[in-house]
Amino acid sequence: VQLQASGGGLVQAGGSLRLSCAASGRMFSSWAVGWFRQAPGKEREFVAAIRWGAETTHYEDTVKGRFTISRDSAKNTVYLQMNSLKPEDTAVYYCAVGVRGPFGEYRYWGQGTLVTVSS
Repeated sequence: VQLQASGGGLVQAGGSLRLSCAASGRMFSSWAVGWFRQAPGKEREFVAAIRWGAETTHYEDTVKGRFTISRDSAKNTVYLQMNSLKPEDTAVYYCAVGVRGPFGEYRYWGQGTLVTVSS
């Protein structure tokens, strides 16, 4: 499985962006796709995840109510709609495939897309 993340950019605080993660290869219903982010000087952290088969979603507390993860199985693509962006959301965002659901091993990773939120 190969992942291609896109959609990052520069946005003012309070603005919105939509990230896309296009997967090539077969996706299994037991898998999950997650978004992670890594800010400068910080460790990578979990942002959100969606189960491929059931569409159940999970979010990190600081993004609940602002970010929405969704998927289009016909396009093999997962989206992260980010609203009410804050400067602390600035990071490189990565998508990844969890082969044991949203809280297991994330085996396949995309290349990352940079999101910069200006104050």
